[in-house]
Amino acid sequence: MFNSLSGKITGRTNDTLYLLTGGVEWELVMPLTDIEALNITNGEARVFTYLHHTDKDMRIFGFSDTLRRKTFLELQKVEGVGPRAALKIMSGISQAELERALEEGDVARLERTPGLGKKTAQKMVLALKGKLVHGGQEKSAPGSPYEELVNALAGMGYDRKAAIAALERAAAEIARRGAGVEEGAGKENELFRLAILSLTK
Repeated sequence: MFNSLSGKITGRTNDTLYLLTGGVEWELVMPLTDIEALNITNGEARVFTYLHHTDKDMRIFGFSDTLRRKTFLELQKVEGVGPRAALKIMSGISQAELERALEEGDVARLERTPGLGKKTAQKMVLALKGKLVHGGQEKSAPGSPYEELVNALAGMGYDRKAAIAALERAAAEIARRGAGVEEGAGKENELFRLAILSLTK
């Protein structure tokens, strides 16, 4: 499972971003709103990803943050909404406006989104109300040092409480080892790896 890709932006269209990292150029299908919202420094950016694989197709979808990825996955739980439809919806309405419309049952506002009819809009309200408010996420424990990692795991579909517990177990495991894991990015990567192993058991 890819969590994110970081590299140099080599091109873009209205729904595709090309990212060069490690000598490989990736084609990432993205909502236009996410392409425009990327934090770009010196021509480089970090894109959160989701690999969609079927018997006939394999594509990597990209998002500006884990909340947008979660929204993409939640939208596909609605009957009649596939990856392409979810992408079109996300390109036609802001995250804040989508959350507001779902919470208020504003079907008329959802209908104004390109490619979204009344029946599908009604299904969205029924299926997603309460799921995307403030990202549909509980806050992790106050002062938790793992907030970013928790958000990344939640964006991959794991329960936040389970993710926090898994990261705490991972931190305890690293502490038992003593030396061998550098502070900073090295430690974060190891925490993330161990947490995923724990969550998939």
